[in-house]
Amino acid sequence: MLYLSGQIALDPQTGLMIQDSIEQETTQVMSNIKAILVAAGVDFEAIVKTSIFLSDMKLFGAVNQVYEHYFESNFPARETVQVAGLPKNANVEISVIAITNEP
Repeated sequence: MLYLSGQIALDPQTGLMIQDSIEQETTQVMSNIKAILVAAGVDFEAIVKTSIFLSDMKLFGAVNQVYEHYFESNFPARETVQVAGLPKNANVEISVIAITNEP
């Protein structure tokens, strides 16, 4: 099992938050998740559960439009909640649980 703690839109090259739009912010979050998955030898198909934390539920539709492009089948179980605050004033944070091929 691979447990990824919540990822926010930190650019790993600059350490700065990507927040020009909620779509770009979500894309950066998903890119950060992808990098960790690849390092573990798996891809998005290995994810069995995601938790999405939003600063405002009004962002759900835009976040979902970006999120859905990363999954082709075997969609993971998902929960989405609005929270009072996220690190670095992020608007979206996503954590995942994935199954790896490692024993």
